[in-house]
Amino acid sequence: MTEPRKAFAEALGTAMLIIAVVGSGIMAERLSGGNIGVALLANAIATGSALYVLINVLGPVSGAQFNPAVSLWLTLTGRQSLRATTTLAIAQVGGGCFGAVVANVMFDLAPFQISGTARGGMGQWLGECIATFGLILTIAASLRHKPEGLAAAVALYITGAYWFTSSTSFANPAVTIARMFSDSFAGISPVSVLPFIVAQLTGMAAAMGAWRLLDGGKA
Repeated sequence: MTEPRKAFAEALGTAMLIIAVVGSGIMAERLSGGNIGVALLANAIATGSALYVLINVLGPVSGAQFNPAVSLWLTLTGRQSLRATTTLAIAQVGGGCFGAVVANVMFDLAPFQISGTARGGMGQWLGECIATFGLILTIAASLRHKPEGLAAAVALYITGAYWFTSSTSFANPAVTIARMFSDSFAGISPVSVLPFIVAQLTGMAAAMGAWRLLDGGKA
């Protein structure tokens, strides 16, 4: 398996994930009649459904990481080289930003936008920390005990985390950066991006420690 194939799969998968997130967010905003709960439910279901399919389709090519925090976790636990993670993270961010542009165009919006939706404060930062903590634990446990159930476990976790986290569970630095380019229900303002990413990486680190305890000191 060549590195270009993996990088393309990660770029494509992250692009399609962002199209699902942003596209369903725009559609939900237009059809929900101002009911934010209905819009969030539609956004969550569409995202989780797309994620399940994308993991199954692209997992055999690249592992379906679609997330720099997941890629970094794989490096820190000795499963993937730092060079590979760097390449894949660039592909994930690039693919995600491209996906945001495609979603904007698909709904007849300006291709290049900057979100005005501020997302900040200790509560939302803690939400992102918890969201990423749970995601990494879900992946680690699934890989160890039930790898065939990974796609379903991750998709269901993200769908649920949309609702039980204050931040609506971005849990992904590439997704966070890409959503900055959608001035819609799914967007996030530039000033909110860095604190979200710091919270996500903090959650990833905490999950590593928790998993070592749960798995008897193993990575």
